[in-house]
Amino acid sequence: MKIKNICCIGAGYVGGPTMAIIAQKSPEITVTVVDINEKRIAAWNDEDVNNIPIYEPGLADVVAEARGRNLFFSTDVDKAIDEADMIFISVNTPTKTYGIGKGMAADLKYIELCARQIARVAKTDKIVVEKSTLPVRTAEALKNILDNTGNGVNFQILSNPEFLAEGTAVSDLHKPDRVLIGGDLDTDEGKEAIQALVDVYAHWVTKDNILTTNVWSSELSKLTANAFLAQRVSSINALSELCEQTGADIKEVAKAIGMDSRIGPKFLQASVGFGGSCFQKDILNLVYIAKSFGLNEVADYWEQVIIMNDHQKRRFAAKMVKTLYNTVSGKKIALLGWAFKKDTNDTRESAAIYVADYLLIEQAELVIYDPKVNKEQILADLDCLGTRSEEENRANITVVNNAMDAANDAHAIAIMTEWDEFKALDWEQVYNDMLKPAFLFDGRRLLDRHELEAIGFEFYAIGS
Repeated sequence: MKIKNICCIGAGYVGGPTMAIIAQKSPEITVTVVDINEKRIAAWNDEDVNNIPIYEPGLADVVAEARGRNLFFSTDVDKAIDEADMIFISVNTPTKTYGIGKGMAADLKYIELCARQIARVAKTDKIVVEKSTLPVRTAEALKNILDNTGNGVNFQILSNPEFLAEGTAVSDLHKPDRVLIGGDLDTDEGKEAIQALVDVYAHWVTKDNILTTNVWSSELSKLTANAFLAQRVSSINALSELCEQTGADIKEVAKAIGMDSRIGPKFLQASVGFGGSCFQKDILNLVYIAKSFGLNEVADYWEQVIIMNDHQKRRFAAKMVKTLYNTVSGKKIALLGWAFKKDTNDTRESAAIYVADYLLIEQAELVIYDPKVNKEQILADLDCLGTRSEEENRANITVVNNAMDAANDAHAIAIMTEWDEFKALDWEQVYNDMLKPAFLFDGRRLLDRHELEAIGFEFYAIGS
């Protein structure tokens, strides 16, 4: 089966960049990204391609190349579904905040709504691709909905989880470690559907890097990959606390173990904790799945990764309070960085949100700067926590447009995101321009502590 028209439901951090690359690399395929959020679609269609709603290095250039040629963004979901041969579902699957599985299970209401809309609209056979991160056996539920509520057409369900990392999404999509496609390997129809998606990726990905499995293995592989990566972060962060108590240097420990070829150097940088939309959500989902099968020891093992991550954020904030003579009430604290990592404007589960919350509880006055995150998003993130009223948040938070304005007259500076521009700052000028005692708290490994201490900072880092 040759794919001529692709529809992607969901114009977010996965759907937008992934479809842009598919369109760029497959000019003969019409790719339409749809979303009911009119403001988001308008941003994707903005004449100035630099105003697209997702910041990723290189993404604007990809969109500029394909948009209007074979890449389109629309709010007409029904039309795109009707015309598509293949439909990607790339909508949000947040952790449930209610009912059975609250706080752990994935909330699949948006997935179900997509399935019912596809079933209602589709008049010809479709291949439906799970692109969102989903619990094992979601494909089975999708199949039941589509087959039992549709118009008698045939649906094939594939799992195609995304392994891109925000901040490097374009390069990850251009040169993926692997493309994973799960489907029905027991029927000719299933094999044909798998091959149709293989052929799409084969425009730029070598066949050796395209892995096909059954659908259940594909779904579980995504959760497992994120769990393993998050586990490494929590492991090195746990050791950073031990280093502080024993006099060991976490950077030296990380370098030593990272040179072991069996371990490797990646994800061994002690920090204030992991964030983003995937790690915590996927681990909690894994915990819930394990508990649902009565595998309590398995669930406890993975839940500890989350517990350690939460602890790291709390102790980073507590370290700041303790260093500042056990009180930050009325003191100006500069937070540099709000996105959960550099080179993205995604703030979901960012460690900065929770550190800021702890400091606000202690009545600190926060001044915040991030190169790609605006004031509205910063305030919305804190409002969503519900710790304080919106008025209280706005009374104690100032958002500025550059790092120097944030640092000026601050009692302390905390590095929350490893943006390159923070590494390039003239820290001697920062120190000289500050009017109060200068404390620098680094959760993201910017400069050698001795350089900072030499110009007058009292430097505190996770693992120091």
